[in-house]
Amino acid sequence: MTNSEIIDRFYQAFSERNAEKMISFYSDEIVFYDPAFGELKGDYAKSMWKMLIRSNSDTKVSYSNIHEKDNIVIAHWTAEYVFSKTGRKVINHVFAKFEFQNGKIIKHTDSFNLHKWSSQALGLKGYLLGWTSFFKNKLQKQTNNLLDKFMSKK
Repeated sequence: MTNSEIIDRFYQAFSERNAEKMISFYSDEIVFYDPAFGELKGDYAKSMWKMLIRSNSDTKVSYSNIHEKDNIVIAHWTAEYVFSKTGRKVINHVFAKFEFQNGKIIKHTDSFNLHKWSSQALGLKGYLLGWTSFFKNKLQKQTNNLLDKFMSKK
């Protein structure tokens, strides 16, 4: 299986809400990064997907433009969901970069416009504060606290 095929299957599993299949493509030494969680390693990165899939049953995922060069795969994906804390609809466009080692994803970086996301998810408050490092740091602290609680219940 090529690296591009692995990413296609990763996102197919995501669209099917199958976290176990998604994380089966990750190395045990996975390093994940995105603006909402910051850097997560190993079981934290894997558990994040489990938590996200279990916590939001209405998420619709689409993906496209999977390109492979050397040992790197680039993809675009979109998540559409209702942000549970506010009931506001979010359409988040994400640019993803994957690096591989021994047929497994060793590094996964998701990039998206945090200001745009926060404006959709939080409304005026997100629009006014979503571009600041203060907001980003506070969000990462909150999401990591949620992840810690989720992992402690396992």
